[in-house]
Amino acid sequence: MAKVVSVNVAQVRINPDAPKRSTGIDKVPVDGGVSVRSPGAMRGGHGSGLVGDTIGNRKLHGGDDQAVYVYAREDLDEWETRVDRPLRNGMFGENLTTSGIDVTHALIGERWRIGVDGPLLEVSAPRTPCRTFSAFLQIGGWIKTFTAAGNPGAYLRVISPGDVHAGDGITVEHRPDHEVTIGLVFRARMTDPSLLPELQAADALSAELKAYVAKKLSKSA
Repeated sequence: MAKVVSVNVAQVRINPDAPKRSTGIDKVPVDGGVSVRSPGAMRGGHGSGLVGDTIGNRKLHGGDDQAVYVYAREDLDEWETRVDRPLRNGMFGENLTTSGIDVTHALIGERWRIGVDGPLLEVSAPRTPCRTFSAFLQIGGWIKTFTAAGNPGAYLRVISPGDVHAGDGITVEHRPDHEVTIGLVFRARMTDPSLLPELQAADALSAELKAYVAKKLSKSA
């Protein structure tokens, strides 16, 4: 059964990559329900879709297209073996740690219902690794290693609000009629630009990635 293993919000700390700034990348599991709603624009809204969560750099993170970040517990387990260290839920900065659902092969525009009457979320984009992520984990060459693995986790936008709890089931209520997955978008963006034309089939792709694809394809035309 697909479910939410834990709901994670920021434990705000000094950014290890930029000590004069704070970061919300260190997410920790919480007890009880957390309200989820559309956060608004990246630079002018609430940042995160989870009430009580914190986004440190709102120029690059958060906003409606990155309202909720999801990572699979199965992928964290694989990383534990690879890096030979424990990785608790939330360690990759994810808001929802999941099990039983293939996040990497989720389709852009796929819609997930959390719980029976919880929020409806829509898959919008893969996560791309940043220097804060690397500095937080303190693993040499982490950005390159994470990119090569191709399991980036997924950002989701909020279609309808609600509360999420650890243990809530995840039901896929809609799958669009295309083959553009989180993994495909990540490869196109990070390692294989020849795949960029395929992303045009996904209407629900984040606004930032749509603009990126359009710019790259116009230059190659």
